[in-house]
Amino acid sequence: MPPRHWRYLLWNAVIIAAIINFVLNGAITWLSVRNLDVVPRWAVPLADRPSTIIDTVTIIFLLPLFTCLGLTTLARRDVRKGRLPALGWTHRSHPFLKRLPSATLRRGLLLGALSVVILAPLMVLAIFALEVEELTVRQFVLYKAVFAVALGAIVTPVIALWAIATAPGIKA
Repeated sequence: MPPRHWRYLLWNAVIIAAIINFVLNGAITWLSVRNLDVVPRWAVPLADRPSTIIDTVTIIFLLPLFTCLGLTTLARRDVRKGRLPALGWTHRSHPFLKRLPSATLRRGLLLGALSVVILAPLMVLAIFALEVEELTVRQFVLYKAVFAVALGAIVTPVIALWAIATAPGIKA
């Protein structure tokens, strides 16, 4: 892959995404728990209050989905406007692409589901292994913001690469 694409991935899919994920997820989390004293490890979703486990699993699904929808749109716009050439990967040059959905929403849903299958059990085990019973609001907001950055660092470069590799105009 050309250096120009590596720079694009580093800047847009790592650095800018980390800032956005930290601020946005921190703000959303704070809004959802600002009136609580503590956030428990477990609570009934929607019927009770936020909890560490349910919020963790939820972000594992939603962050890849929304990142895919937003970043794919932006990356393809950059390709269309000539800011970055498409890599031009095709099913023939990269047969693995045949197995992946070409529609952005389906791709986001797939990435979210795969993230949950792979990462949710590990995170739930970690929460129990670390004996996290409850977190203060400040601890919970910081945890969710930092976790969003870490998760984004894993999924966002993959999403961006997928978007610029198979940008419209190139038969993928």
